[in-house]
Amino acid sequence: MGIVLKQSFRNTIIIYAAFLIGGINTIIFYPRILESEFYGMVTFLLSASNLIMPLTAFGIQYTIVKFFSSYKTKQEKDTFLSSVLFLPLIIALPLGFLWDYAHLWIMSKVTEENQMIENYTFSIYIIAVACAYFELFYSWTKVQLNTVFGNILKELWNRVVVMILLLAVFFAFITKEEFIFYLTIAYVLRVFVMMFYAFYVYLPKFQFKLPNNTSEIIKYSLYIILAGSAGAILLDIDKIMIPGKDTIEKAAYYSVAVFIGSFIEAPSRAMTQILQPLTSKSLNEFDHKEVESLYKKSSINLFLVGGLFYVLVNCGVTELFKIMPDKGYAGGEWVVFMISTAKLYTMFLGSNGAIINNSKFYKIALPIAIGMSVGVYFLNDLFYFNLGIGTDGLALSTLIIIVVFNTFKLWFVHRKFSITPFTPKSLKMFTIIIIMMGVFNFWDFPIDDIYFWKFPIHPIINIGLKSILITVVYLFLIFKLNISTELDNLLKKYYR
Repeated sequence: MGIVLKQSFRNTIIIYAAFLIGGINTIIFYPRILESEFYGMVTFLLSASNLIMPLTAFGIQYTIVKFFSSYKTKQEKDTFLSSVLFLPLIIALPLGFLWDYAHLWIMSKVTEENQMIENYTFSIYIIAVACAYFELFYSWTKVQLNTVFGNILKELWNRVVVMILLLAVFFAFITKEEFIFYLTIAYVLRVFVMMFYAFYVYLPKFQFKLPNNTSEIIKYSLYIILAGSAGAILLDIDKIMIPGKDTIEKAAYYSVAVFIGSFIEAPSRAMTQILQPLTSKSLNEFDHKEVESLYKKSSINLFLVGGLFYVLVNCGVTELFKIMPDKGYAGGEWVVFMISTAKLYTMFLGSNGAIINNSKFYKIALPIAIGMSVGVYFLNDLFYFNLGIGTDGLALSTLIIIVVFNTFKLWFVHRKFSITPFTPKSLKMFTIIIIMMGVFNFWDFPIDDIYFWKFPIHPIINIGLKSILITVVYLFLIFKLNISTELDNLLKKYYR
């Protein structure tokens, strides 16, 4: 678990730095510089590209992680990597030729008042293909157990570029329309940076021949395409459906609430990047004790860290919404609560997804993904379009689907491998989170209104004071009850 914690710690710092920059962009810059309507359109374009990306990637990012460690010689590895470079083009090229039809279909799904999207739909395709190849080269470095630089590009690059471009719009160096053009270019540039780094980490001797198990590779890729996109579909399909009923500003409001609720998952994203290749390696070597060890340790550590941010986010979200410039952003507390609860439950599963996707039972991922995608679509249609619950209904759909299918995945791994992520410490951790939510969720410090250049400062002070108190109490309980052996050892290392 040493290499997992080492790189996970670095990746967590990177991801939270990215979330900090993303938070400034989302909560301060986007609403004030682009304003709600144009911000909603950017949200729609990026969400649409996230939905298409898994198809254009052809599942190769998962295929590399699964199969690379199974090859024993450099020649076999080089043949494999040479062949997968071209597989995303199987879908990307035909999709590009047929994009006019895709454009017409997209425009048929939005209301008349949201027709401003029409001039920018080709950016959806460009960004989707760029992200697909970025993930391919990122997986190229993952299998070398080298995740930090790729994580910087994945998490920080786009957010820093967005901040620079937003400031450029603010100072009138570029227009709002040019913002989208330069953002698209930034996604393309990121691919080339990742490609050069991947070749620096491992440069194969390129060979124009197919691996001996080509049919198995293609079969796996086809199965994993939807499985790998389930997470993106769950959160991004909501933002795609909103312009079909409401003004595009609602997509901006919902996007902010989802961003805040998703804040807690940073440790999971960091640890998963190194857990995937390690779990794949253990499965390929039939080391089931190591698989179980990774499963339990990843679960309790992610539950621990995620639990802290779960409490911080939900106990401070009401104050956070007070600094937003548009009243439409307020009232998203239930969206934040449901999205963060779904994320916390997923974190509790630890390496569950990596075990399924990299085992001989990977085919189950396809019906799971289809079930999740279809389920969230029909629940969204029921709650949002028919019952009129609003964006709370979209978040409720996501929560229901994640709880149901994550519970099935827990049962499935237990059934096939006779392992669970549960330990006696799991119940202690659950109890701590519930008590902390009950104690800190229903009050704030009584601070008078303070403004700096018409910007409200008092909610930030309130959040800061409350966060310090919550963190001190939470960490005291964690170390007092010895919840995490890894964190205890880390503490002893520095405070002997």
